[in-house]
Amino acid sequence: MNLLNHPELLDRLAAAYALGTLRGGARRRFEAMARQSATVRAAALVWQERFASITELQSGDQPSPNVWKRIENLISAEAAVAAPARDIAILEQLRRRLGLWRGAALAAALASVAAVVVGVNLNREVAGREGQLAQLRQQGSQLAAQNAQLEQRIQAMPEIRYVAVLADEKSSASMLVTFDPKQRMMTLKRVGQFQEGPDKSLQLWALMPAGGPRSLGVLGSQQVIRMPAAEGEVSEMPALAVSLEPKGGVPAGSGPTGPVLFKGPLLQTTL
Repeated sequence: MNLLNHPELLDRLAAAYALGTLRGGARRRFEAMARQSATVRAAALVWQERFASITELQSGDQPSPNVWKRIENLISAEAAVAAPARDIAILEQLRRRLGLWRGAALAAALASVAAVVVGVNLNREVAGREGQLAQLRQQGSQLAAQNAQLEQRIQAMPEIRYVAVLADEKSSASMLVTFDPKQRMMTLKRVGQFQEGPDKSLQLWALMPAGGPRSLGVLGSQQVIRMPAAEGEVSEMPALAVSLEPKGGVPAGSGPTGPVLFKGPLLQTTL
């Protein structure tokens, strides 16, 4: 089956590969197809970027100290619920052992003692329940704040509309290029081992259908490079290339003077 003709299946396989759930022969077949197809490599790299960004959303908070206090309160509440029944049973046994001859006076005394015991336990239970409610309200407020913060972070996540894997002459991926129309930003991430010398610069080119290559800018030496771009311009670029130029790049209006190191098609994607 040609995965390029089934984008939804390619998307699921790329996600499983990036997550590590694609194993055995299926994983080896996917890696073989990725070596032959820039589109398959791009899908896998995009999902790897997405999973990497998701892990940054969750902060490393320690469990709240209220957790242990809540457990203690629940244990106390259960004991308070069971205590009145136990106390009443003990008093009833005493009443039978002492005999009916004690009369109404003893029964009244026992009832008074039982009422006191039950009242004390009920007061403890009410106080414990009120403390639990207060803690639950506080935890609810904290969860609401955390959910709002998480939603803001998700909204700030980039939207990937275009992607390109720039590879060398051996088809080894060297740069991953993505375009976010929401932020109007093109991001280039070095995924290979190439590093230009101190007297050289890498320059990014758009390989246009007509008119020759058009310079998009000189790349810095950072691992991740961001360049502003308009979606209308990006949609007209069928492919991208990176050439090795003298320090600072070539003058505006001229084409590449050094060797083209990496290139690849710029693909529109719904990943």
